[in-house]
Amino acid sequence: VSALIHAATMVTAGIYMVARSGIMFSLAPLTMTVVAVTGIVTALLAGIIALFQNDIKKVLAYSTVSQLGLMFTGLGSGAFSGAVFHLMTHAFFKALLFLAAGSVIHALAGEQDLRKMGGLQKKLPWTFIVFLTGTLAISGIPPFSGFFSKDEILAGAFANNPVMWGFAVAVSVLTALYIFRLFWLTFYGSFRGEAIKFDHAHESPKIMVVPLVILAVLSAFSALPLIKGGLNSNRLDSFLEPVFRESTAILKMPHSHSASTEYSIMAITLALILAAIFVTNVTFLKRKHVPAPNNVKRTGFVNLAYNKFYFDEIYDKMFVKPLYRTGEFLHRIVDRGIIDNAVESIGRMVMFAGGKIRLLQTGNVGFYLFTMVVCIIIVLLLNLIN
Repeated sequence: VSALIHAATMVTAGIYMVARSGIMFSLAPLTMTVVAVTGIVTALLAGIIALFQNDIKKVLAYSTVSQLGLMFTGLGSGAFSGAVFHLMTHAFFKALLFLAAGSVIHALAGEQDLRKMGGLQKKLPWTFIVFLTGTLAISGIPPFSGFFSKDEILAGAFANNPVMWGFAVAVSVLTALYIFRLFWLTFYGSFRGEAIKFDHAHESPKIMVVPLVILAVLSAFSALPLIKGGLNSNRLDSFLEPVFRESTAILKMPHSHSASTEYSIMAITLALILAAIFVTNVTFLKRKHVPAPNNVKRTGFVNLAYNKFYFDEIYDKMFVKPLYRTGEFLHRIVDRGIIDNAVESIGRMVMFAGGKIRLLQTGNVGFYLFTMVVCIIIVLLLNLIN
């Protein structure tokens, strides 16, 4: 379910809507800027949050938010086909990572805390290989699919605004940091959880491993058949060209950079990503750093990031609690106080009237005859009056 939501259904609708409506967004430059800025802020914040999470699925969940922000950055920068391209490659490697994380959780009897993992490389050889494939793909290492799609977004951001490109590169670096942090903590070092879980850890059955292998192949090589010229020229661009032709014409986006600019952008990004991987290797593999337990006091920016910048608490106070209070008011005052009372009052009136009217049924035949005679006299009098 997580793989389906985070790899396909959750990310598809918004990206598709903006891309398909690209002509309208292109006619509103300010809106394009808002889309790009919103995307890059989302990508940066979610990437930072992912870097400080210790639940294996939470890291991947915030990774989805970050990658979604990067796609919107591409859309806001005019790289429509690049964003759709990344949407496709992201579907493969994010589904792979979530299902591979599920394989790890399955092997450890439900354990999801990265601080209680480690040393699973030999226990889960197939999961290790496919997880490494997904990790390299999302990090943007060539020739894996994520490299080509991410490069298109970065190229579009650079053409639109070099500052935006700088932030997008920072997102790519963050991606490498949090995903390799997860990778080292899960598969390398010594096992930090309960010994019995490690002893019983085993590779997942074929019904789980085979889909992982298929997704791993797609994560690694799905972009290669699309490449037809330069790195920023692929068959998907040609296929989508009728959809985005007018949009790019309005934005006056350059079709391609010079070869030197293209390779310079790529080299800078790749060098920074490799540096980030090296940092995680030194921190979590060589120095064997393990994230602190939950009860350790954190301060400053680290505390903010660990607590997800308190977005959950802010949403709770701004939306959840007011909605609950509104619902409680409507239930207590409107529903029960007004509507229920109105309906029940009718019933009470019927019961009251019935209780009074039934007193007329005395069972005395003489009284009934007397009442009948009185009613006949009243009817006759009424007829005489009329």
